Parts: sequence; structure tokens; C-alpha cells
Amino acid sequence: MSDFTDILTHGRRLQGAVKELSLEELEAVQEKLGSIIEKRKERALALEKAEQEKREMLASIQKQMEEAGLNVEDLQALTSEKSKKTGKKRPVKYTLTDTEGNTHSWTGIGRMPRVYKDALDSGKALEDFAVN
Repeated sequence: MSDFTDILTHGRRLQGAVKELSLEELEAVQEKLGSIIEKRKERALALEKAEQEKREMLASIQKQMEEAGLNVEDLQALTSEKSKKTGKKRPVKYTLTDTEGNTHSWTGIGRMPRVYKDALDSGKALEDFAVN
């Protein structure tokens, strides 16, 4: 804990820390602490009320599901059926076999692979590598 909370939560240390304050200053501190405490209580009550409303809503939904003959597994099955859509693979338009015997395929979309660029720089045409 910080020094402030150590002093604030310990009776004798607090009394020693505030011994030089006037009665009016102590009453002002008491009002401020009372205000902070009230706000904290109001916030705790609001959170508890929201939690209670959530529990009531869940109970209502559970009752509706029971009346409809459904259970949680039915809902989970519904969400698991919606799998992530995967895009179609693009068809390969060009294939090139390099000097080492490795085959490189390219769809013609995106940045041209280095092996194709090197082949074109050496005088070949892109149509030479076209897949029929």
C-alpha cells in the first residue's frame, strides 16, 4: 500500500497526521470523504442492479428455450456451422521450371516472382510460361 493509505487506514497514524488541522478543516475532510463513500455506494448499487437485470434476462431466455425445446448445444451447433468463408484459389496462369528443376507457379496477380523477372530479363517472353 501507499503511505497515504497506510496513514488513512491506521487510527493512531491518522490522528497524528491530522493533529495540526483545525476543526473546520477536519469537518471539510469528513464531508469530502462522506461524498466519496456515497458515490462509491451508489456505483456498487448500480452494478448490482445491472447484474440482477442480467440474471433475470438470462433466466427469461432459458425459460423461453425450455419452452421451445432447445438447449445451449443447439445454439452452439448453429454458430459452429457458420464457418469462415474461404476464398477461391486463383488458377495458375504461368509455370516455370528453373535450372535446379524446381517448378514455380504464378497466378499472374500480385508482384511478379523473382524467377520470372530474371527469365524475362534474360530475353524470354511471359507467354513462354503460360499454362494451356
